[in-house]
Formats: sequence, C-alpha cells, structure tokens
Amino acid sequence: MNKDEYRFSFEVYDSSNELSAKDAELLTKAREVTVDAYAPYSNFHVAAAASLVNGEVVTGTNQENASYPVGICAERALLSASSSLFPNVAIETMAVTYDNINGKSDRPVSPCGMCRQALVEHESRVHHPIRLILSGKEGKVYVIEKASMLLPFTFTSGDMD
Repeated sequence: MNKDEYRFSFEVYDSSNELSAKDAELLTKAREVTVDAYAPYSNFHVAAAASLVNGEVVTGTNQENASYPVGICAERALLSASSSLFPNVAIETMAVTYDNINGKSDRPVSPCGMCRQALVEHESRVHHPIRLILSGKEGKVYVIEKASMLLPFTFTSGDMD
C-alpha cells in the first residue's frame, strides 16, 4: 500500500482593503450585485463577478426556485452568461461573495461541489485556470490560484476515453 496526500495553499487577507486595486474592484462588483440574487427561500444571496482575459467583466447571481433542484448557483449562472456572451474567452479571476439576510456574511464562502465541477470544466475547455477570490460582505478574503485546486480527483472528459 502507498499513501499519498493532497494539499494546496491559498492566500488569506484580513479584509478586502489588503487586496490589489484590481482584485478589490472585482470583489466590490460582486458584493454590489448580491442584491440581484433571487433567493426568497434561503435568503442567502450569492453573487459572482469575473474579469475575462479580454477585459470584460461578467456577473452572475443565484436564482432559486420553489422546486429547489431547478435553481442555479451564482458561479454557474456566471459561467453560462460568460460562455454565451463571450464564447471560448477565458476567465482570469472570479470573485464570489454572499449576503446572508438571516445572519452574518463575515467569512469566505466556497463554491458547492456542482459549481466546483463546472469551474474545472470551464478551465479545461478554455485551457486557462480561474483564479478565485472568496469572501463575504466583510471579513477575511481567500485567494486561490486556480479553481481546480478545490476539487481533487476531478471527473473530466479524459475519464470517458
């Protein structure tokens, strides 16, 4: 038997004030669009903003539905919008944040498993890593070099060969 280990490192900032101007601007944009989320059931408004390699910025928000499986997370809404508006243009950086109407929004939020898979698929499709900025409306900020770091043992198209 062999034993292996998976590790990754990420940057931790005490607040968005410590970010570069470009990263802070992208996170501010994501924080601003949390109001566009449709989350009447959970009151957990999630938003994402992405800077593309062509200089464009695209946003997405979670969209809930009374039939819960029909909803879509902010990250996948953004990926869909980005791919529709700018086919095959890579995402440089994506900021993800939230506003918990029923509680605090003071720590980083991380993409769910389905979103992690979708992010990795997008990275693979456009051959470019997506740098992630994860935060709440305030508090600590995590910066992760590439989305695929969040999903070890990713299922990819190569697995179907």
